[in-house]
Amino acid sequence: MTSSPLNMRMQPSSLDALITGRPISLLSADIKANAEMLRELIQGKRILVVGGGGSIGSATTSLLVDYQPSVLHVVDQSENYLAELVRQLRGSRLGIDASIDFRTFPLDYGSPIMERLLSETAPYDFVLNFAALKHVRSEKDVFSLLQMIDTNIVRHARFKRWLNENGHGTRYFAVSTDKAANPTSLMGASKRLMEDMIFAVGAVEGGTTTSARFANVAFSNGSLLQSFHNRVAMRQPIAVPRDTKRYFVSQSEAGEICLLATFFAPNQHIVFPRMNPEQELQTLESTAVRFLAHLKYTPTYYEDEDRARAAVERDASQGKWPLLMTALDTSGEKPYEEFCGDGETAVEIGLSSLLALRHQPSPALDDGLFERLENMVLDSRPDASKEGIVEALSAVLTNFRHIETGRNLDQRL
Repeated sequence: MTSSPLNMRMQPSSLDALITGRPISLLSADIKANAEMLRELIQGKRILVVGGGGSIGSATTSLLVDYQPSVLHVVDQSENYLAELVRQLRGSRLGIDASIDFRTFPLDYGSPIMERLLSETAPYDFVLNFAALKHVRSEKDVFSLLQMIDTNIVRHARFKRWLNENGHGTRYFAVSTDKAANPTSLMGASKRLMEDMIFAVGAVEGGTTTSARFANVAFSNGSLLQSFHNRVAMRQPIAVPRDTKRYFVSQSEAGEICLLATFFAPNQHIVFPRMNPEQELQTLESTAVRFLAHLKYTPTYYEDEDRARAAVERDASQGKWPLLMTALDTSGEKPYEEFCGDGETAVEIGLSSLLALRHQPSPALDDGLFERLENMVLDSRPDASKEGIVEALSAVLTNFRHIETGRNLDQRL
């Protein structure tokens, strides 16, 4: 029997299955069981996707196309990402149905041009937001840190107010991260505050706002696993931190999580994948070994970058590849992943692949923290410091335990 086009898009690649350990999508049963309901909800609707050119945003956009919305507009700052998204969708077997008003806009979602677009466009029914600075490494200096706060919180709040003022988005979804649970990094803390913000700022009366915390998305843009591909292609060593465990989902599974979270999660809830830590929390070393085995290499272990770099050609000629093992000693990193933080409780939402937690607001909204962060971002005077930001966030996020080591990932392979 021939698979349906939607089912074909849901099949993970061989590399995805190698990393996740799943021959079929974690979400496949829920997607299939709710296919008709998804079509009823999406068909003929107007949808805006922000940050839709990145790995998770483009995976979700690809799924939305299948359900034939009347309008599908995609915003992303990267015109290169948008160009590839268009090529991917139009080059797929299904293409883009001619009835869909599909357009892309290379915009900063917190800019005045975005405000103008929202003021001149008929209201969108659904808005999905994937815009984020998502790397722990972005806390390395005060400039990168302020940009992360600007992108993840300040511009997001501004964007939500514009949506509300112009009647957009009775259903709103924004992506979060597993690192928002008991955060140890400023990136995780910024996304935890983003969760507070999206449920409170610009909320539409009678509307629905949801979010999702993620596992690592295998081979996504900028990910460690994507770097495995790139390092081998460039004849360079690959590197992983020791004793570090992570959950993994494929890019297609990430899109399916967002699709289900947008349309089936209850208001004010944050979904996350139902994953067994005993079976699915895996060391990064083991993922590197499996990746190399897929390429017919066995690892040769190194602890020194210079020696690892010098060994590439010699090791490769013997069917081996240098694997550099580093200490987990950079600021903000923790050795394991979790989806529920202290004081949060997982609840069932009627889906076999997802659980959820009801958002518990921090004191940030009442404390005036958002206003202070906005002032830090907008004020060019050198008053804001990393230490001051850590102190301000720690005052309102009781489970924020920042790990500061003085080291960052720009200082190593």
